[in-house]
Amino acid sequence: MTGTKSWKVFAILMMLSLALAACGGVATKPASTAPLTSSSGFVCPEANPKMEVTSKELNLFVWTEYIPKDMSECFEKVYGIKVNRDEYSSNEEMYPKISSGGTNYDLVQPTDYIVALMIRQNLLQKLDKSKLPNMKNYDPKYLNLGFDPGNAYTLPYQAGVDAIIYNSDKVKTVPTSWADLWKPEYAGRMVFLDDSRVTIGLTLLTLGFDPNTTDPAQLDQAKAKLALLIPNIKLFDSDSPKTALIAGDVDLGMTWTGEAVTAQKENPAFKFVYPTEGALLWQDNWAILKGAPHLDAVYAWLNYTLQGDVFWLMLPEFPYINPDQAALDYAKGAQPELYNAYMGSNITNPPAEVFTQGHHVQDVGDALPLYDQIWTEVKGATK
Repeated sequence: MTGTKSWKVFAILMMLSLALAACGGVATKPASTAPLTSSSGFVCPEANPKMEVTSKELNLFVWTEYIPKDMSECFEKVYGIKVNRDEYSSNEEMYPKISSGGTNYDLVQPTDYIVALMIRQNLLQKLDKSKLPNMKNYDPKYLNLGFDPGNAYTLPYQAGVDAIIYNSDKVKTVPTSWADLWKPEYAGRMVFLDDSRVTIGLTLLTLGFDPNTTDPAQLDQAKAKLALLIPNIKLFDSDSPKTALIAGDVDLGMTWTGEAVTAQKENPAFKFVYPTEGALLWQDNWAILKGAPHLDAVYAWLNYTLQGDVFWLMLPEFPYINPDQAALDYAKGAQPELYNAYMGSNITNPPAEVFTQGHHVQDVGDALPLYDQIWTEVKGATK
């Protein structure tokens, strides 16, 4: 009997040993999960909070050169969602495509003045703020603005200023006002954003008018004055106006905050001037399109990119005015050189008077066709 018991015990021990070996053994620790990384090697932050998502893709219609690659790749890896992206270089390019219907986009990035128009046209859907816990990360001064009271439809993305840039090595007479850009010595040396409302708006300012006027007589005066400026502009470029400046093809012009910072990094001779008539202020925003097909992915994207440890990626790549306070707080601790450069620049951190004296481009309602007509006729006359 004893021998029989011993054999049974031996057999049982052998079977347990084999079973344990098949499972990797008692003493073997499970392999640790390697952190997710983007193609650049950036370690992707975890989603906080992690949203429940069933969609497998997200369709963005966004401005050119405006989303860090690491941000997009990390979202794809963290959520297993494919991000598809189409781009535009002006609101006037984006709006007709959206308003004509037939698109499959989820999110778009309208600038402040066109948001009200898109709301009136029933192109946007209201935000479900119960699904936006990371909305708390915003600096409140970028919320509840006139174009979308209470942020019913939009969330801030980036803010900025349109002002004058010039190469101090080449431009001897420093421009200090929008009106200076009409000087003959600047003819053929300027780059402008291909932006009708901003260009017409700054022209109205030189005449002492509201840049959002709906007065046909004032718009007629602006049209006549703008017709004198357009031939002096060497090129219009809203994709990458810094390129012509850095290359030396032009010496000055009108551009956005981020393009000015990038040009200055390449060549410190570039200076940014806030015109005496007041700079033009703007804010780009996230908005969900009516009928967005991947709504769960939309909220996952908005919350993930709003994380401070994600949105700080905008600072080195797209240095506009950052409305995400959590991103600035994160950069202050984790990327102090980047944070100090941002805070120390009068471009990314403009003086307070730039905002108090600046002008927002606003929705002009039924007067919009007048602006479109001015732009088409004056700009078209130079071709």
